[in-house]
Amino acid sequence: MATKIIFRVSLIVIGIHAAPPADENLPPRPKEGGVTTRFCEFYNNTLPEPCDRTKNDTCIPKIVKEECQPLEADKSNHCFTLWQFDNTTNTATVKVKGCFLDTVACNDRSSNCRLHNMKLPLLHCCCEGDMCNENATYPGLEASMTSQTDIPYERVPASPVPTPDDDTKRVLAYTLTPLFILFAVFVGCYLLYRKRKGGSFAELASGEASLSRPPSAGAGMENDGTSLQGQVTLCEVRARGRFGAVWRAKLGQSDVAVKVFPLQDKQSWVAEQEIYRLPRMDHQDILHYIGVDRTGDNLQAEYWLVTEYHEKGSLCDYLKAHTFTWPEAWRVAASVARGLAHLHEEGGGKPAIAHRDFKSKNVLLKADLSACIADFGLALIFVSGHGCGDAHGQVGTRRYMAPEVLDGAINFTKDAFLRIDMYACALVLWEIVSRCEAAGVDPTAQYRLPLEEEVGSHPGLEEMQETVVQRKMRPQIPPQWRDHPGLAVLCDTMEECWDHDAEARLSASCVLERIVAQRPTTNQPSLTPDTTPLLIHELNDPQPC
Repeated sequence: MATKIIFRVSLIVIGIHAAPPADENLPPRPKEGGVTTRFCEFYNNTLPEPCDRTKNDTCIPKIVKEECQPLEADKSNHCFTLWQFDNTTNTATVKVKGCFLDTVACNDRSSNCRLHNMKLPLLHCCCEGDMCNENATYPGLEASMTSQTDIPYERVPASPVPTPDDDTKRVLAYTLTPLFILFAVFVGCYLLYRKRKGGSFAELASGEASLSRPPSAGAGMENDGTSLQGQVTLCEVRARGRFGAVWRAKLGQSDVAVKVFPLQDKQSWVAEQEIYRLPRMDHQDILHYIGVDRTGDNLQAEYWLVTEYHEKGSLCDYLKAHTFTWPEAWRVAASVARGLAHLHEEGGGKPAIAHRDFKSKNVLLKADLSACIADFGLALIFVSGHGCGDAHGQVGTRRYMAPEVLDGAINFTKDAFLRIDMYACALVLWEIVSRCEAAGVDPTAQYRLPLEEEVGSHPGLEEMQETVVQRKMRPQIPPQWRDHPGLAVLCDTMEECWDHDAEARLSASCVLERIVAQRPTTNQPSLTPDTTPLLIHELNDPQPC
């Protein structure tokens, strides 16, 4: 039994299973009339020889007889001999002999020998009858051919045995080849990127030559072909925002503001120009526009937006260190309402405009404490007969977002976007009143943003949704604010403007009417600021800061 196990293991080691491949299309051996095979010679060259003729010439090798297994249904016993042919020496040696079962008889096959094409050619030959494989002789590789038309077996020189160096080379080849392919792909992608970017920058350089010398939106502000870059001297950074830094600069003898956009925010620069160049945008409550310019090349390109400069800065920054008297608070509120009403108004060739990022940071204070609206990078233009285009609904600053914006339930119509601005306007009015001395505010008290006590300084979107949409919270209005008649009207106005129902909110023109009706009785300077335009063509050399 142990001998048979060793025999079968040796068959597996040399690459042959218990039986050679059978001819599947041949019929099974008939149950009657076949030759009976009960014994076969057993031999395995991997086992030690019982008689070594090299040491003892007189010994006679003992033939090992193997008893074949009992027959199974539709199968017959055969004897076999397995030869291994050496391509180098052109000799054949017996590897294994023994019994095996098969469904097809040897004499029913087209050939009694089958060739196994492996690393070394192995020829498996079978026969029928007791001990028929005892004196088997090598029939030659041609015995495996099944017909006269078969192509003779091609003798291939034996491959050399692999060495450790060969294995090392193979591992290096398998490892380095994918890395080389990845490197080649990376280099190809980089070159393609450079080629495409180079083409786009070439278009930018040729197509935007006129942008450095744009026509001004204001009267008497023609650039006369003179580049702003050569006339502007940057002095100091005054603010940094989402789309770039704002510099105080010198244009001639006057201070100007230069908003510098990096390359990735070029679209905001283009969008803001588009707003300023619309008809009737040279308004006292809209930041005064001077021109644009472009500096640098390729990835170092920067885009300038030059506007009027206001020393007091934004309303938000001013309120951190100052309070208002009632006349001052009224003046700021009236300017804000009038500027927003002008943006929302349609007529005279000017379309309606929604700011979409209205907040105290985007309201600038002039020297006379009148205000003007700035930063139109997210503004949306409504042209009659056209939709909102590819506008995104959830944009702006989270603290000033209306409930429908936070909830993602915007109706993409002109009126819907204008009502979103009015919600933010209510919060700005609350900030103005919260720093008004007439409301009993302590001048030393700390300035707070709307809902800062409820959501903190940097609220997240989910936090604002829970506070404004679900809990419907709004900034607190202390009772003493209503003790002043003018402030009481502002309190009622802001409550109606931040109504949860967008359709119930007041329009900008209605807010302006209410505020104008509360004008202080004391003598106030005119609301019309000095808007004398800067004549760029009269400027020669840039002035030092």
